[in-house]
Amino acid sequence: MRTDRVALLTYSTKPRGGVVHTLALAEALAARGVDVTVWSLGRGGDTGFFRPVDPAVTVRVVALPEIEGETVGERVLRSIAVLGGAFEGGYDIVHAQDCISANAVRVDVRTVHHLDRFTTPQLARCHERAIVDPPAHVCVSDAVATELRDGWGIGATVIPNGVHAQRFAVAVPARRAAPYVLTVGGIEPRKGSLELLEAFAAMRTPGVELVVAGGETVFDHREYRAVWERRAVELGVRPVLLGTVADAELPSLVAGAGVFAFPSVKEGFGIAAMEALAAGVPLVISDLPVFRETFSGAAVFARGPQALAAALDAALAAPDPRRAAAGRALAARHTWDAAARRHLDFYASL
Repeated sequence: MRTDRVALLTYSTKPRGGVVHTLALAEALAARGVDVTVWSLGRGGDTGFFRPVDPAVTVRVVALPEIEGETVGERVLRSIAVLGGAFEGGYDIVHAQDCISANAVRVDVRTVHHLDRFTTPQLARCHERAIVDPPAHVCVSDAVATELRDGWGIGATVIPNGVHAQRFAVAVPARRAAPYVLTVGGIEPRKGSLELLEAFAAMRTPGVELVVAGGETVFDHREYRAVWERRAVELGVRPVLLGTVADAELPSLVAGAGVFAFPSVKEGFGIAAMEALAAGVPLVISDLPVFRETFSGAAVFARGPQALAAALDAALAAPDPRRAAAGRALAARHTWDAAARRHLDFYASL
């Protein structure tokens, strides 16, 4: 199949893992001479992405105005309709990065970053169609590919994510009044936010802050966040909530952390965790198959709040230089150019 013109479709301009992946892959493909266009929805008046995009990549942002009182299901269906109505064809490859864009247009490839479980009928149907309808699939880890095969009988090509390792390796660490445990991804069930809160409260290291960055999402986690905030008060924990951090400031924030906590209960890869390794920061992560696959030898794995607390304390008290070196080397091996090469081989095989 020809790969002269490629369209990559994503659902948002905000800094989420799938969007980070889309932009980095687009730039790496363009560096290899491919004519790449990234299509996305612009929520809340956004006309561009959360960071500058290489001019070699064409960007098409389709406006999606906010509607007061709209449910998540209604917003997802409207997102599908708006993106589908604006999309223009003429590409050799149309590659969707999420279930919204895979429902919006007829695609050649779908990347399954992770698999969700929805109880709302509208969302469940959209999720199902975005898995079964595309003729070809990419997964970012063997663990997700196994889920796809076991759950749907679909075979996928595994192409791991890259990371801009050098950007984090040379970052000047941010300075805060106290040492801090950092997590990136916001407050939501999938990120294990309540488990991290319980773990932080159980830590023995004095004078440490819990810093939470990120949190942009299309879903409504207000109820979960309210529970999280009440529990923080009960535990006497005062987390520092930064919200979405400017892209230019993120490497320094990561590099300045005493330890990076990534207690997710569901992930497909973990770009934020790989960025922490690139910065030489100790990584304490959930004991999940996908993380064992990706981070073995470079991270400390913990299951449950008590084990997580002990691992965080240990990382702060005595960082392991051999594990740090292994983490830097691991991150350096995951390049976006390698991901782009493998995507081009995959496109050509279709």
